[in-house]
Amino acid sequence: MIVMKFGGSSVANAERIRHVAEIVKTQLDRKPVLVLSAMGDTTDILLDTAKEAWEKGTFSLAGINELHLNCLEELGIGNAKNDIKTLLEKLEKLLTGISLIRELTPRTKDYLVSFGERLSVRIVAAYFNSIGIKASFYDAWDLGFISDTNYGAAELLKESWEKIRSKGLPLIEKGVLPLVTGFIAQEPKGTITTLGRGGSDLSAAMIAAACDAEEVQFWKDVDGILSADPRLVKNARPLAEITYEAAAELAHFGAQVLHPRAMQPCMKTGTPVVVKNSYNPGAPGTRILASMEKKQPVLAISSKKNITLVDIVSSHMLGQYGFLAEVFSCFAKHKLSVDMVATSEVSVSLTLDAACDLTSLLEDLCRIASVEIKTGKAIVTIIGDVSRSSEILSHCFKTCVLLGAQVEMISQGASKQNISFIVDDHEAPEIIKALHEDFFEKH
Repeated sequence: MIVMKFGGSSVANAERIRHVAEIVKTQLDRKPVLVLSAMGDTTDILLDTAKEAWEKGTFSLAGINELHLNCLEELGIGNAKNDIKTLLEKLEKLLTGISLIRELTPRTKDYLVSFGERLSVRIVAAYFNSIGIKASFYDAWDLGFISDTNYGAAELLKESWEKIRSKGLPLIEKGVLPLVTGFIAQEPKGTITTLGRGGSDLSAAMIAAACDAEEVQFWKDVDGILSADPRLVKNARPLAEITYEAAAELAHFGAQVLHPRAMQPCMKTGTPVVVKNSYNPGAPGTRILASMEKKQPVLAISSKKNITLVDIVSSHMLGQYGFLAEVFSCFAKHKLSVDMVATSEVSVSLTLDAACDLTSLLEDLCRIASVEIKTGKAIVTIIGDVSRSSEILSHCFKTCVLLGAQVEMISQGASKQNISFIVDDHEAPEIIKALHEDFFEKH
């Protein structure tokens, strides 16, 4: 078996759903399981509608109704209208409740956005059956997706592994194509939850890993994982292969193709991951594997903009145990996640997302050290063979010198997959272009 995951842009309308059907037809002999996201921007529209109901006491479902009901008509599957109308009526009742009570809790929000995926699988399953592909739709909990109660960013419980396997494999053996909702689950008492960022990809990876699939395919709108951001580098090229760790590092430092947590189930089982383009299905895509036979010095270059650099200096660090623990307890207290860290005998430098409010953090840090904040920075990350770090860094520093850019901090990841350095925001695009030419194009 294989697992095929299609995102919102791949099932955005009737035309795209027909296109997905053509892709799936070519893989039916491999016993696929499909995991689908909500159609197009449905999730965002639902959240905006709920916010309006909560704040103003009024709402309109015209856009959601039109998108899904018109899709039924265009696909010629009016027989599915009752199922879709039933869900839309439940959605309207929920929004009416929100508008009357003027309350929108995380639990209610998860229930609300679950309608997008539930509508999607029902429409696509009905269309597949109308063209001769035997298909059945399943809400994620029907296949054993059980989570904790951290609404908005729920984590799947350990028992999900065995439940997904015991419920999923018999469906595949029946010869019917299962279509499963991504992104959602249920907590043990039956309340609907959502899996947070990368949730739909995580759903697909869990099914693949739990059921020992041959591979899991993520169908996106790009030709795989690219060597750089194509918006910055016109000659960015798809990677044929990359390791799980390198792909996770690349995603963390700016690439948006796959969220790092989505690969975790496959990393546990060694299940291959393939990133393909639903708009260009003939492209080979990128395979993500446990290891690569041929190592390249550099696989990809990425960047993360709008970074804040925090420099902490204190003579109390010298020879003292517990100082760094005290520093990082300040960040933990304010629930701030650190991207990069570099230390010396008397200082520590680290980076944060620029959106963070640092007022309270600064008050705590200034009690134990001198602190300097620098905004408008960018992280440039080189993903590759860090055993050749001297070679890689010589190219990076030469490029920065030629461009007149000042490197303010360097960090080599503990995963041995990346080397990152800090420059000013406005310098990062030209540095990435030049490094890509140096490493990949050899002009």
